[in-house]
Amino acid sequence: MKRICVFCGSSMGYQRIYREVAEEFAKQMASRKIDLIYGGASVGLMKVLADTLMAHGGHVTGIMPQHLIDKEVAHNGIHQMITVNSMAERKTQMLEMADAFVALPGGFGTLDEITEVLTLMQLRMSDKPLALLNIKGYFDYLLRFLDHGVSEGFIREEHRSSLIVSLEPKALLQKLNSFTPVEMDKWISDLKTESHAG
Repeated sequence: MKRICVFCGSSMGYQRIYREVAEEFAKQMASRKIDLIYGGASVGLMKVLADTLMAHGGHVTGIMPQHLIDKEVAHNGIHQMITVNSMAERKTQMLEMADAFVALPGGFGTLDEITEVLTLMQLRMSDKPLALLNIKGYFDYLLRFLDHGVSEGFIREEHRSSLIVSLEPKALLQKLNSFTPVEMDKWISDLKTESHAG
């Protein structure tokens, strides 16, 4: 695993622990010589992650739509900035370039990116792992929603289980390395059987 795309907030959050764990995660990536791909911003946890990784010798690539660059939120100090035309194109580039995905606390954009990767994993359009760094239980309500989806029959247990969750950066990176994607043929067959069971 050489490149991880990290989804996270353009805000800092109200509690310092978010920044501290983002810094620790960046250090762990740098120590393993894992490059960062991210949204390219010079604000929030995105900036913390990029600055910390570079301070410890890591390589950083940002991907940002032109309309956000025009608003002067682009990080001008990173190694490479890829300019795209839209948020959709940004996600496509991230999906192509990264070997794995990690989400730190964030808002609507982070949630959008998480669900896009989960959907592509489910459809086996991507075999790349996704992990949540669940700082201070930030993603607990999302995980409860996913568990509810399983209990109500709208999310399959194997897909819920394929989402890696960790409270600690080092353990998260270890889990990414042992990821195995879900076999698609079986669950599609199960869906057909269930749909005709009456």
